Amino acid sequence: MDALELLVNRRSASRLAEPAPAGEQLENILRAGMRAPDHGTLTPWHFFIIEGEGRDRFSTLLENGAMAAEQDEKAIDKARNAPFRAPMIVAVVAKCQPEHKVPVWEQEMSAGCAVMAMQMAAVAQGFNGIWRTGPLTESPVVREGLSCAEHDKIVGFLYLGTPQLKASTTISTPDTAPFVTRF
Repeated sequence: MDALELLVNRRSASRLAEPAPAGEQLENILRAGMRAPDHGTLTPWHFFIIEGEGRDRFSTLLENGAMAAEQDEKAIDKARNAPFRAPMIVAVVAKCQPEHKVPVWEQEMSAGCAVMAMQMAAVAQGFNGIWRTGPLTESPVVREGLSCAEHDKIVGFLYLGTPQLKASTTISTPDTAPFVTRF
């Protein structure tokens, strides 16, 4: 797939099924994440691959996080079922170094760039995904379950798999003029 076509037609897919990326395909996705812009070569990220029985453990972790936050039963049920939306999830944690000259916000952005790079690598290989966040990324229970230190941030959960619905290959691009000022 042409890189420019991939980027200008980027679209998430929320309905994902087996198969998930594996072997060399998964390694390509992880390597793409490792190529995210990284001021200071801090590699400020850690990737948790969640698949198979790991989805059951992740389900319990999210459910416990929702219960600890005293969410209602509907939200707890949604948290419990979230890991089963796709055959694989990559949880991405920004491993931040607050004492470094590179500001924490930049380290978090770098980890966010890793998420997008991984999603684009998945699409380039015939898979797709969707980047999700939400209040559970701030949950002390979920943070502990993903070994987050005090200054770390869960930047998202990248759900990966094979799209169930065939999306169009092109999308309408909004006029860039309202978003651009020539300085």
